Amino acid sequence: MTNSAVTADESSRVAPMPWGPVRYREQGWWTGEKLADRFDSLVHAAPHRRAIVDERGNALTRQELWDSAGRLAEQLAQGGVRAHDVVVIYLPNSLAWQVAFLAVLRTSAVPATIPVTTDASTLAHTCQLIGARAVVTVETVRKKPTGQWAIDALTRTGRASAVFTHTERGFDLTPVTGQDFEPLVPDGVDHLMFTSSTTGMPKAVMHTSDTLQAANVAFAERFAVDEATPIFMPSPLGHSVGAWHGARLSLFVGATLVVQDEWNPARALELIAEYGCQFTAAATPFLKDIIDVPWSSDEPKLSSLRSFLCGGAPVPPSLLEAAAAQAPQTFVTVLWGMTEGTGTTCVPESTADQLTNTAGKPTPNIQLRIVEPDDSGAGELVMRGAAVFVGYLGQEDLYQDLLTDDGWFRTGDLARIDDDGYLRLTGRLKDLIIRGGVNISPVPIEDVIAAHPAVRRVAVIGEPDERLGERIRAVIVPNGTPPTLSELVAWLRERGLSERKLPESLVVIEEMPVTAAGKIRKADLRRSLEETA
Repeated sequence: MTNSAVTADESSRVAPMPWGPVRYREQGWWTGEKLADRFDSLVHAAPHRRAIVDERGNALTRQELWDSAGRLAEQLAQGGVRAHDVVVIYLPNSLAWQVAFLAVLRTSAVPATIPVTTDASTLAHTCQLIGARAVVTVETVRKKPTGQWAIDALTRTGRASAVFTHTERGFDLTPVTGQDFEPLVPDGVDHLMFTSSTTGMPKAVMHTSDTLQAANVAFAERFAVDEATPIFMPSPLGHSVGAWHGARLSLFVGATLVVQDEWNPARALELIAEYGCQFTAAATPFLKDIIDVPWSSDEPKLSSLRSFLCGGAPVPPSLLEAAAAQAPQTFVTVLWGMTEGTGTTCVPESTADQLTNTAGKPTPNIQLRIVEPDDSGAGELVMRGAAVFVGYLGQEDLYQDLLTDDGWFRTGDLARIDDDGYLRLTGRLKDLIIRGGVNISPVPIEDVIAAHPAVRRVAVIGEPDERLGERIRAVIVPNGTPPTLSELVAWLRERGLSERKLPESLVVIEEMPVTAAGKIRKADLRRSLEETA
């Protein structure tokens, strides 16, 4: 097997080869410290500092958050939750989310955080897979009966469990009768997150307090995030981006967490300005919507925001260029990472080309490598490091299948790594269009189409063809009047897109099927197009 590799070299803390748990501890990435213990020390240091505030102005100080979590921890224990049990947090972005998260940590149970947009069947699958002891939720979210879905999901498992429903009074307990059982989660696992899978049911990603702390330390250091750095979080706290860079990071450094539940870009700009937010991480559509908001103020957009980490879905260069023009005081960078491990970003010293055309360079505790590169240096991206997960709960065979013989995790991304260590993503292994025996990545095509002023969102997929196997199909959500196929092709030719990458059909739809992270569910998109053909 041939390969090329890069090790981050920006910090003296980078360990020499070989990497592994011993090295991570020696270099200080893994300390064994629990997040609840760390926040407890911050509470004692400054109990009256604001810990969290929502979009309506409701807020909790550190002491109030700690006390509220303590009361819920007692209720969880009374409802049968024990150490190592899994508690699903199925709540909107709110004060209650952070209370529930800290309460679960304080009981030495394992939080399983999922987006509140998760449907009933996926919730039921998840509870069965992970051996959920309890679900913390609300009765309804946007007219969906999430409370009843939680009861139904736990009832279907046949296990003794409980639902805790948040109301104005607090948390109401609903016992679910069933057989007692032992926790399914291995010792040492501190948090279950779920892949925002574009195909099939999500996988339960196991992280320890050490792997999660390693990510928090790396990003806090790279972007100078501390207790004086208010964090804005519109991403679902139940998704890995919101959990990592919002819920956990704010508790880790003691920063105020400003959460927004129902997305509204104009309101997001108001919240960022009102609370002086300086850091955020969010999916590409969030940035796109903010850039599209009409602006008449003398101040540039996002003037208080020092850092905007943008990821989840591909970030077109045209969007980054627009962000630089409209928000010149904000460092906007691509964030590459996975629920399984994170990640790469650019840094203020990055060149203009690196900022717009790469996914940045790894944080100091992550290593990347390209396996089986082609003549251009592109191949499958593999990773290892202190912030990489420790397995899939209930799917050990799948986990082992995704490891190389020498223990690197196969990301499924196609990429190449420049000599300066910057990562250039070229596509997904499962996302290639095979036209006449030639592999075509949709990413560069999508990047150019995304710059068209009449295109709001775009996905490029393969269209079945008897002769060529697949042809290139562009699917767009328009911004105003959509272009015709001939108009779009002419526009793409003017911008230098090669003939073999030009779309051969165009479909206009009102909305893309997306994951909680903003990734387009291309399998769902293909299926819906087939059903309406």
